[in-house]
Amino acid sequence: MQPHENVKQSRKNLIINNFIGGLFWALGATVGLAIIVTILGLILQNINLVPFVGNFIADIINFIIDKRPDLVR
Repeated sequence: MQPHENVKQSRKNLIINNFIGGLFWALGATVGLAIIVTILGLILQNINLVPFVGNFIADIINFIIDKRPDLVR
């Protein structure tokens, strides 16, 4: 008989252990994602990517207004 064959848990303990494990896994994933998003935001803030994106969108809006002046009230 193998050593792992002797391990028996009641269904209740198995469900409780898996539920608690799932809660901690979700908590760890949430905290990890928050840390990664924060670091990514700080990096993007320091390389000044936002003004580039803002200017790009402004150019698109101006192009649309030039082509379709009837859209402007």
